[in-house]
Amino acid sequence: MKLAAVGSVAFDAIETPFGKTDKIVGGAGTYISLASSFFVNHQSLISVVGGDFPKPFLELLKSRGIDISGVQVKENEKTFFWSGKYHTDLNSRDTLITELNVLGDFEPMVPDVAQQAEFLMLGNLSPAVQLSVIKQMANRPKLIAMDTMNFWMDIALEDLKETLKHIDVLIINDEEARQLSGIYSLRKAADVIRALGPKILIIKKGEHGALLFHEKNVFYAPALPLEEVFDPTGAGDTFAGGFMGYLAAAPKLDFDTMKRAIIAGSALASFCVEKFGTERLLEITAQDLNERMQAFVTLSTFQLEA
Repeated sequence: MKLAAVGSVAFDAIETPFGKTDKIVGGAGTYISLASSFFVNHQSLISVVGGDFPKPFLELLKSRGIDISGVQVKENEKTFFWSGKYHTDLNSRDTLITELNVLGDFEPMVPDVAQQAEFLMLGNLSPAVQLSVIKQMANRPKLIAMDTMNFWMDIALEDLKETLKHIDVLIINDEEARQLSGIYSLRKAADVIRALGPKILIIKKGEHGALLFHEKNVFYAPALPLEEVFDPTGAGDTFAGGFMGYLAAAPKLDFDTMKRAIIAGSALASFCVEKFGTERLLEITAQDLNERMQAFVTLSTFQLEA
C-alpha cells in the first residue's frame, strides 16, 4: 500500500453565487483520495459514514484503486453533514448547518493493509485523532503530511503542537500560518512553524497560489486564472491529495520533486472548483491533468535576457 489517508467522507449542501446543491458527497477524505488516485493505484482511506451514505459511491472509490476496509459504516447512524453559503468573492463563506453525526465520536481504525503504507496524509480532524492514526502505523511512513485549521488552534493548541512533532509536512493557509506562528511575515512564520516539527511547510494562498518551504529553499506556485469558478469546497483537500499522490508515485523526495507535486496538486484543485463537489474530478482524464499541469508551466516560465 503506497498511501493511506484519514479524513471525513461526508455530505455537503453548497450555495454559491452561481447555483446551489442539495446533499452531495464531499468530505476531506473523499477529495484527498480521489485526487491521489490519479497517481497511485494502491491506497487506503480511513473514515466513517452512516447507514445513509450511498453504497454505490463507496464502490466507485474502490474502482479507483482505493481500499475502503478502513471506512467504518455505522448503519443506524447518520453521515457527517455540512451546509454553507459562499459570498460573492468565493473567499469567504457562512456555515449554515453542521451535523457531526458519526464524526462526533470517530475513532479511526487503521486496517492491516494500511499499516505498512509508505505515505500518510492526515486530513483535517482533531490533532488527537490525527496522532492516534500515526501511532497505529506498523512502521513510520517515509512521509507524513497533515492538514489543520484555525479551529484546532483555538481549542486544542497543545494537542496540535504535540502532533506537529510527529509529522514531516504541514499544509495550511496564510491566515492559519499567521495565527499558529504569531507572525505576519510568511517567510518568518515559516521558520517558527517548522521549528515546531514539520520540516516542510506549504502555505496555501487561495486564488494567489501556494508557497513551499523546504530546508532553505522557497518555491512559489501561481494559481491558474480560470474562466469560471463554481465551488471552492474541497479545493484544499484536492490540492493535498494531488501533492501526496504525486510524491507517493515519485522515485525520490527532493526539492524539485516537491515543486512538481505542488503543481500537480494545484492543477487538480483548479479542476475541482469548476463544478460542484466531486463532479469535475470524476470527469477528467490523465491527459486532461497533464495538459493542465503544462498550463501551469507555461504560465510561470519566461526567459530573462541580460
